[in-house]
Amino acid sequence: MKDVWIASDSIVSPLGFTALENYKNVTSGKSGLTIFTKFSETSPAVHAGWIDRVIPTPPEQKTFTKFEWLSILSVQDALTHLVLDPASARTIFILSTTKGNIELLDQGLSQDNRVYLHAAAKTIAEHFGNHRHPLIVSNACISGVMALLVGKRLLQSGKYDNAVVIGTDVLTRFVISGFQSLQAISQEPCRPFDVKRKGVNLGEAAATIILSTDPASIGAEKKIRITGGGLSNDANHISGPSRTGEELASAIGHAMREAEIQKKDIDFISAHGTATLYNDEMEAKAFNLAGLENVPLNSLKGYFGHTLGAAGIVEAVISKHAMMENALIPTAGFETLGVTRPVNVIKKFEHAKLVTCLKTASGFGGCNAVMVLNKVN
Repeated sequence: MKDVWIASDSIVSPLGFTALENYKNVTSGKSGLTIFTKFSETSPAVHAGWIDRVIPTPPEQKTFTKFEWLSILSVQDALTHLVLDPASARTIFILSTTKGNIELLDQGLSQDNRVYLHAAAKTIAEHFGNHRHPLIVSNACISGVMALLVGKRLLQSGKYDNAVVIGTDVLTRFVISGFQSLQAISQEPCRPFDVKRKGVNLGEAAATIILSTDPASIGAEKKIRITGGGLSNDANHISGPSRTGEELASAIGHAMREAEIQKKDIDFISAHGTATLYNDEMEAKAFNLAGLENVPLNSLKGYFGHTLGAAGIVEAVISKHAMMENALIPTAGFETLGVTRPVNVIKKFEHAKLVTCLKTASGFGGCNAVMVLNKVN
């Protein structure tokens, strides 16, 4: 079966408009979380990853929503590193998002067709000359990891040579009020896996990973590949995760089998780590069931917030660059373990030989996604 490689990547977030800028800020310990008051007339101020820096403006003849324009900026940056025709029939666009252009409803534009995810995705793909139907992956918070696995499988099927996988979500009144209704948002910077964690911080970002079965043909090197993936569902609760972690552990096992690795081969885990009481507890149980309790683990939510449909792609990009630099990134906000099962949360920046990363994601409805990244020297 063909190998699927990460040919290029990009992140647009509060920490920067390129993958390298984001990675440098994360490794220097900088967080993109700030006090967010945009909807304070109806909602209390919260910490969030809000892009408040100057965003390059679209061409005058173009009108894009913030969601669309952040997506386009991310894809543009990823493409600058390659010799790739995005309009090619051998290239598929895949959009990962939870709410897309939901901001149009706040603006009284419910009749705008782009409020539908397929129309928003088409707008983004057509900007790059790709007029075939893009794919949508919208499966709660696992959307980003799942989109990468969908891209991997499509490329391995032989139907496409390259996949432009985009993950984007923006902060809106709808999204914030939804999480507040579940009493899941912390008023303070989040603390994944910590005894004092009080909930999640939300964030907005756009991230792109371009996958290829032949990276040399588009000007990229064979460095990091996706070797395995697994999906599962808890079938437990509409919003609460599994109480045992068995289902995430099952997805981990599936991903490891597909990647043909053992638990001793995993060098670090990029966890979902939302800093809610139940998610972190469930993940800790799952990692123990999988025999991975001693593997170094981080959550990147303290740097970006939870960027929903972008999260899996943002965190995969940072993990990829960490692997290239052999760097273990600490979990921002973590001090004292606050889950009932032991996990090896990274507390300080250090270097180690990194070859294999396990990336996990879990979301509303009990969905779980797991991906294995492997570095070839």
